[in-house]
Amino acid sequence: MKGLSSKISKTLLPGSVITCADNSGAAELMIIHIVGRGGRHGKMATAGVGDVVSASVKKGSPSYIKKVVKAVIIRQKDEIRRASGIRVRFEDNAGVIVGDDFLPVGTEIKGPIAREVIERYVKVAGIASRIV
Repeated sequence: MKGLSSKISKTLLPGSVITCADNSGAAELMIIHIVGRGGRHGKMATAGVGDVVSASVKKGSPSYIKKVVKAVIIRQKDEIRRASGIRVRFEDNAGVIVGDDFLPVGTEIKGPIAREVIERYVKVAGIASRIV
């Protein structure tokens, strides 16, 4: 996985509820597992902007509810420190549902996404409305 140019504090734990920011049909996701992040014995793995998580759909269209999906975190409430010294934070925690090949399922993203996501997932940037 490509490294990021920013210092991202990983604040999303398994059990955290995030909003689904795309038009795939899901509205609310609950993080089950952070993909690719092991951990020390007894320590919980955490996720931040640009990480892939496995999530369960809690609210949305009936075809998506109770399904397990992969999602990329695009916004987080805790601040991100960039190399230039700027700190960026968003008003909610949000993710976008992606397939097994990390291509987005939806065709449009509601709200802004962090620039750090684009460094890893270029196709997600293609459907974004605003990049911060």
